[in-house]
Amino acid sequence: MGLSKTIWATPAEYLATVQPEDPVLFVSPAAIQAAARRFVAGFPGLVTYAVKSNPEPVVIENLIAAGVRGFDVASPFEMRLIRRLAPDAALHYNNPVRSRAEIAVAVDLGVRSYSVDSTSELAKLVGMVPAAGTEIAVRFKLPVDGAAYNFGAKFGATVERAADLLRGVAAAGFAPSLTFHPGTQCTDPAAWEAYIRAAARIAGEAGVRIARLNVGGGFPSHRLAGVVPQVEATFALIARVTAEAFGEAAPALVCEPGRALCGGGFAHAARVKAVRDGVHVFLNDGIYGAYAELNLIGVIDRMTVLAPDGTARGGAKAPRIVFGPTCDSVDRLPGEVMLAEGIAEGDFIVTEGMGAYSTVTNTRFNGFGDLGMATVLGF
Repeated sequence: MGLSKTIWATPAEYLATVQPEDPVLFVSPAAIQAAARRFVAGFPGLVTYAVKSNPEPVVIENLIAAGVRGFDVASPFEMRLIRRLAPDAALHYNNPVRSRAEIAVAVDLGVRSYSVDSTSELAKLVGMVPAAGTEIAVRFKLPVDGAAYNFGAKFGATVERAADLLRGVAAAGFAPSLTFHPGTQCTDPAAWEAYIRAAARIAGEAGVRIARLNVGGGFPSHRLAGVVPQVEATFALIARVTAEAFGEAAPALVCEPGRALCGGGFAHAARVKAVRDGVHVFLNDGIYGAYAELNLIGVIDRMTVLAPDGTARGGAKAPRIVFGPTCDSVDRLPGEVMLAEGIAEGDFIVTEGMGAYSTVTNTRFNGFGDLGMATVLGF
């Protein structure tokens, strides 16, 4: 996927001029930088970007320009990418399960922050990673409501087990820290409060003063027109509860947002291939392409239908069943999507907030999946 060199005013201008037959992602560097500055200015600690959510160089470069100095990396590919684009950036290797070959790459690339949630993985790190100047954060989990899905189903030690691991980290000579993830697209700030207070209990039970507390990702992006995330309220809660729970032993704070930094920086355009008998809308992209995440956490309703000349289809909206281009019957957007009644073959559906998990999950199944990228000033 190549980024076009021309800068367009809006997606509508590009679509009316180019008339693309393949789906297109529109990137706004200004929107990416604005999201990054919001976090850098508002979060009471170090902001690290979860590279997995969108590793496109245009994203990384604009985050760096806006002041992001740390990156959460989960693989050698992501480590090498960041070392190439930001040689001096802090790399946090917070995928809790790694092969020894992957650990060796991290050591070679100067990674100084890791996470663990088991004794077996801690033993790997102790045997391969120099302890001096290196942090190991114990990842723990709680049952938490208010997230789109629960990361604790795969990663995280119980509170009781986390205390044992934390003692092991300290005894091995590493800087002991704690980390958690409240769950993706977490709209309830109370989730962070429960985790922070649990972190204080873990540190107290272990008898270890932690160096840092990584409050994870989970910060929501703007997916629904009627729900605008208020991340500043979550920042304030994190600062207040950390001070209350830890007192004079309050650790430095770290966060690792992904979708909250890149989601709003992109819009997506799919073209209508057909409107079957006035009921079913078929697009040139679907859940095997840039829409892959919609089946997991719901449709983004920030959609506009544009006629081929770039003008918006006005009037009332009606519920539609929307299919992707493949021959697989599960290639369907979840539920019924509210679209302009006058939608027609050749129109475009432009969806804002599509920067997260839209490029990296594109499968090219059935021969579809060519995804262009164009730069715009804004949406």
